[in-house]
Amino acid sequence: MPTPTKGTRLGGSPAHERLMLANLATSLFEHGKITTTEAKAKRVRPLAERLITKAKKGDLHNRRQIMRVIRNKDVVHKLIAEIGPFFSDRNGGYVRITKTLPRKGDNAAMAVLELVSEKTVTAEAEAARKTKFAKDATAEAKAEESKADEAKAEAEAAAVADQDAEAPESATKDAADEPAEGSDKKDES
Repeated sequence: MPTPTKGTRLGGSPAHERLMLANLATSLFEHGKITTTEAKAKRVRPLAERLITKAKKGDLHNRRQIMRVIRNKDVVHKLIAEIGPFFSDRNGGYVRITKTLPRKGDNAAMAVLELVSEKTVTAEAEAARKTKFAKDATAEAKAEESKADEAKAEAEAAAVADQDAEAPESATKDAADEPAEGSDKKDES
């Protein structure tokens, strides 16, 4: 007989606790994310990770062991066909617990239990780094945009200056031509 867990149980009896954890794991695999109390989340996490490890192997023996815990055949199929292969490159840490605000009625500590969406730990770390330094990246992007805008403005100013430089010459030629024509008219009169 396995040694019972120390401390208080989540339900009234060991059987009730086992069924409750199985239902939480079933909901987690079905929906990908559940909100529950922190104590329940901490208790269901090892169970869920053990089941995912069995699903990665995917043979008949492991399928039957998963069926001992999760009674819904659709969820078992999803676990073995989709979730297990998704985590094939990952050696553990399939489930994440994120603490949230306390529950309104009884002020119980709440947490969100979710399957990790990244395939590998390094990809997850890269994603975290990008969000962590997002402010620096946006500042650099804005600086580059302002430099590009300045260069564009300078190019436009230079183009306008070239047009202005050409325009007075043609204007002076036209102006020089007009008085000459006007002076011819005055001379003719």
